[in-house]
Amino acid sequence: MKIVRARMMRSLGGLALLTALATMPLPAAAAPASAAPIADPIPARTDGVGPYQRTVLRNVTIVNGTGAPAQGPFDIVLSGDRIAEIKSIGSPGAIDESRRAAPGDHEIDLTGHYVLPGFVDSHVHLHSLGDGQNVPSEYVLKLWIANGVTSVRDVGSSGRPIEWLVDVKRRSERNEIVAPRIDIYPMFQDILDKPVNDADTARFAVQEAKRRGADGIKFIGGEEDVLYAALDEAEKVGLRTTMHHAQQVVSYADVLQTSAHGLDSMEHWYGLPEAMFTDKAIQAFPGNFVNNDEQMRFGEAGRLWAQAAEPGSEAWNKVMDTLLERKFVLSPTFTAYLTSRDFMRMSRASWHDEYTLPALWDWYRPSRTNHGSYWFDWTTEDEMAWKENYGLWMRFVNDYKNRGGIVTVGSDSGYIYNLYGFGYTQEMELLREAGFSSLEVIHAATQAGAKALGHDDEVGTIRVGRKADLVIVKGNPVANLKLLFGTGTLKLNDATGQVERVGGILYTVKDGIIYDARKLRAEVRDMVASQKAERDIPPGPMTIEAVDLTR
Repeated sequence: MKIVRARMMRSLGGLALLTALATMPLPAAAAPASAAPIADPIPARTDGVGPYQRTVLRNVTIVNGTGAPAQGPFDIVLSGDRIAEIKSIGSPGAIDESRRAAPGDHEIDLTGHYVLPGFVDSHVHLHSLGDGQNVPSEYVLKLWIANGVTSVRDVGSSGRPIEWLVDVKRRSERNEIVAPRIDIYPMFQDILDKPVNDADTARFAVQEAKRRGADGIKFIGGEEDVLYAALDEAEKVGLRTTMHHAQQVVSYADVLQTSAHGLDSMEHWYGLPEAMFTDKAIQAFPGNFVNNDEQMRFGEAGRLWAQAAEPGSEAWNKVMDTLLERKFVLSPTFTAYLTSRDFMRMSRASWHDEYTLPALWDWYRPSRTNHGSYWFDWTTEDEMAWKENYGLWMRFVNDYKNRGGIVTVGSDSGYIYNLYGFGYTQEMELLREAGFSSLEVIHAATQAGAKALGHDDEVGTIRVGRKADLVIVKGNPVANLKLLFGTGTLKLNDATGQVERVGGILYTVKDGIIYDARKLRAEVRDMVASQKAERDIPPGPMTIEAVDLTR
């Protein structure tokens, strides 16, 4: 699907530039990064049934993603990869059989089930055996689909060529593999094989990303002239942009400055509180602070919001008003930092036992070299600071949503005890904690995410003519988002006196292909069990420490 941006068409200059790029030779001094294949083959798809000419999902309750309340009962008809009919069949407890959809060549009775649009994850990294996480890409992709994620924005990983991800994207579009739709936003500094240190090279790097199949660009830092030249070029060639505002650059590139230069969205929250400083220009770092020490970096990051303007103050509202006027998108990724405020909760989440590969567990362990493994000597004081940080951060994000701003659901999994797929549902719960209603959370996970990626004409809502991307769960996720977790939730059966585990997404539908999410989760559990057996690791929780000095 092509995205044509309105601002790209302000003049014929954009068209002329694209025409020139089509025939432009590559300068030898700025050759693109190597496209050497990654030794991590993603197997051909054997899961899923359909699409059928006429699939009928009977007796469903719909949450359509727009923010509207649940509606039903309905019969939904899928034709190929599209939603063909949404037929009201009466009211709860009073179904009118005469109003039913005509028979299909594949039908599922979904009485008691809710149907939501497929989820959009605005911040992912498709890790592979070539990354430090050392996980097969198949494992990541299946966890996403098994947890209802049908569209993702991959925001890059060092060392991964754009061409590799373009190939995965094309295979996903053809449904040759189990995978969500993929938008590709390479990290700006990784586009070329050499450092980008001047404006002309910055513009060429953006042009290269476009030529090689990128949908957008993710920035982290860069010299001021380089960054702003690249943002300007991205607008000219029609590439969307997002940014992790690294601490090294926020003194000249906070969120107000970057959005003024055309940045479309931000990841995490760095660069936002810095734009609201009233008694300083630079974050108050300790005298011994070294940014490359990740415990220092993340520890001080947890003390940043307290240095910004008070909620509701003039400076707070000025920043918010400006970002709203610019239709700026927030992708907060609350779950990416959740371990910082509660290490035990995240490191001992129940899904790790059966769904986290030992290789990924190795990456999570405290390490001076693995990104996000900064638990060298994490303290109660660090966690308390992060709890306060979350309160202020969540207040801004909730206020932004309340005033009409776009907020998406992004998981940033694969780091910091944050597991693919499961982290997405955690992010939904964290938005609920921030003050979103459950319907607002689902809207952020669906239509808002699709808008941020420019695909809301195809996905993100349940509507006739839209892509048949759906999440199907037994029970009411509006009343309890925990039903969406792959591990479900606990419920006491009063009739039997037994504690039961209920919920978990039942089916994920992408392009009209119906995936049994339970089967996909079982396949992932088998991968984990197999790797544990290879390493002689017993079933159950994996240890973190190598030596226990408390015994």
